[in-house]
Amino acid sequence: MPKLIRLYITQVAWGFVISALFVGVLLALNAANLRGLIFGSEIGLIALAMIWFMNGIVFAGVQFAYAIMSMAEKPQGPRRGTPIAAKFEPARVAVDKG
Repeated sequence: MPKLIRLYITQVAWGFVISALFVGVLLALNAANLRGLIFGSEIGLIALAMIWFMNGIVFAGVQFAYAIMSMAEKPQGPRRGTPIAAKFEPARVAVDKG
């Protein structure tokens, strides 16, 4: 399996794990009475699965983007840029007094 495909699959799996943790925290903290709504309804498990899946898609995308962007090479050399001028002096401008 190519390395990029393996990286994608592992990062998507981590995204869904993070989503499961996030939904668990939402239920533990009972944010917006979500725990009561899910466990008090007959289709609450479907709602729970949808919350987990939709957040999983978001977290998987963010996790993969972070993994790809962290693979970039670190820049070498000076990090503050090159100065445009070695010494700054005020410019003399001729003024017509007419």
